[in-house]
Amino acid sequence: MARVVVDVPLAHLDRPFDYLVPPELDEQVVPGCRVKVRFAGRRVAGYVVERVATSAHDKLAPIATVVSSEPVLRSEVLALAREVADRYAGSLVDVLRLAVPPRHARGEKAPRPEAVEIPDPQVAPPQGRTVWTALPTDDVAREVAGLAAATAREGRGVVVCLPDHRDVQRWSATFAEVLGPGGHVELTAALSAERRYRNFLAAARGDRLVVLGTRAAAYAPVHDLGLVVVVDDGDDAHAEPHAPYPHTREVLLLRSARTGAAALLVGHARSVEAQSLVESGWARDRSDDSEHRRAAWPRVEVTDGSEAGTAPVRLPQRVVRLVRDADGPVLVQVPRRGYRSALACQRCRTPARCRVCEGPLAQHRGGADPVCRWCGHSEPWQCLHCSGTVLRAPVVGHVRTAEEFARTFTDREVVTSGGDTVLDTVDDPRSLVLATPGAEPPATGGYALVVLLDTWLTLSRDDVRVVEESHRRWFNALALARPDGRAIAVGEAALLQGLVRTDPVGVAIRELADRTATHLPPSGRLATIDGPAAEIEPLVTQPWTPHTEVLGPVPVPVLSGGGPPGEASTVRLVLRAPRSEGAQLAAALRRHQIERSAAKLAPWRIRVDPPTF
Repeated sequence: MARVVVDVPLAHLDRPFDYLVPPELDEQVVPGCRVKVRFAGRRVAGYVVERVATSAHDKLAPIATVVSSEPVLRSEVLALAREVADRYAGSLVDVLRLAVPPRHARGEKAPRPEAVEIPDPQVAPPQGRTVWTALPTDDVAREVAGLAAATAREGRGVVVCLPDHRDVQRWSATFAEVLGPGGHVELTAALSAERRYRNFLAAARGDRLVVLGTRAAAYAPVHDLGLVVVVDDGDDAHAEPHAPYPHTREVLLLRSARTGAAALLVGHARSVEAQSLVESGWARDRSDDSEHRRAAWPRVEVTDGSEAGTAPVRLPQRVVRLVRDADGPVLVQVPRRGYRSALACQRCRTPARCRVCEGPLAQHRGGADPVCRWCGHSEPWQCLHCSGTVLRAPVVGHVRTAEEFARTFTDREVVTSGGDTVLDTVDDPRSLVLATPGAEPPATGGYALVVLLDTWLTLSRDDVRVVEESHRRWFNALALARPDGRAIAVGEAALLQGLVRTDPVGVAIRELADRTATHLPPSGRLATIDGPAAEIEPLVTQPWTPHTEVLGPVPVPVLSGGGPPGEASTVRLVLRAPRSEGAQLAAALRRHQIERSAAKLAPWRIRVDPPTF
């Protein structure tokens, strides 16, 4: 007999089921392999989680077929997936979809990679848990690669997670130098299905001990895990967009606690969660004193353009002079993508709205008719209030900004990086790069000048993480400057003291204190429930945990991508509880999902500790 987790996304069926193993399949059915079974009158996929001698049930259906006897679900990953599902009030099969890639027959039959000898990096294997706030002068990729090599030479596995596949490509070159060719494998969604599965199997079979990748790599089935690393853990790319919405940092910290593996969180900025780990004593702090820190970071100048008593301007003369004097490439960080992402009437300043659906209008290129960001309708525009036909842009994107800079700096090669077009590197010393946050390409030798434009706009987002996230973006951009480079931020100096002092740890300390005072994560647990108002409103009086605070319900806000709001009947309930009651709150949420599933009702959208809410 065998216990099988069936791939059925129903909360009330979130448990293993017993099946008979036909004699002809006995040798093929091994723990961790993929099978097909009959379930509720149809054939479904599943994973064998264990072989058993007896069952509490008298009549059992036989396993229909073995898809592959390859043990792709290791017991350690299964236990981790169960813990992640419980932590986020989700189901096991949803987590397994994130953890185990689809089977690729040709990739499974490909020859196994040859054994490699990892060079001695001359560093000691890491111990314990560390939060490292790196300086721009630190070669983070090379140091992490050295720690990975030291761990792998002891026969233990390593998992390193980065926010983006472009980061993985850059780091992979360094890892190949330190660990030798073939010393590690990559796991990202950007890989072909065959290569991704082959790399996954190389880790599952023990052929490779070091895995470098994005979110899904957090579950990589390496043998005898010895080190987990999360790079730039505050980046929202680490937050899984699919249920149950786990975060890479939390997955790897759970894995570290479960296996005893060393853990490292590293970045140029520091997240509030990382600071919480330091203050709780769970991790040690690795950061430099103010003297070394200020010597390593470029000196940041702040201006609002109000020179000689003039009103603040978007492109101050001080910025113009610095760009013209820069003897190398220049990076300008622009907080918004696109051309003109918000429009208003030039005459009366009334926001421009779509005539069809009342959605906000945007302009994708110069001279084009405005386009509705909700329904896509496009036509010549006329203001309904004053009949004006001239539009202005309160918010300007990086493409429109590039046009303005090209007219101002005719001796520069103006290029953009953002959206669907992200540059990998910049080699031309005459380049002036207009980039959105997270899309800044490194320049050969570093940037001579980094300009942080429209900082007021970055700080104006209605988000509890706005200060933390803004500084993370800014510090990541400043880290691309060369050692003798300069930096200037356009904004209000009083709000940018963390930049002026180049003190990412201080920013995290202050933000954590604010979160603690308001009982928000990471000092507390927070969950949101989205669903029809008629179903959500009765939950206000439901017992949750002894100290759960119920907020709302409120209408679901407009989608972050600028789409239309949800239906009027869709609301959100927010539950806030002490951290010590987090597991109890997640269990209560899961019970509600189980009851709905058993009653054949649509599940609510539940998120635990969401990045934004």
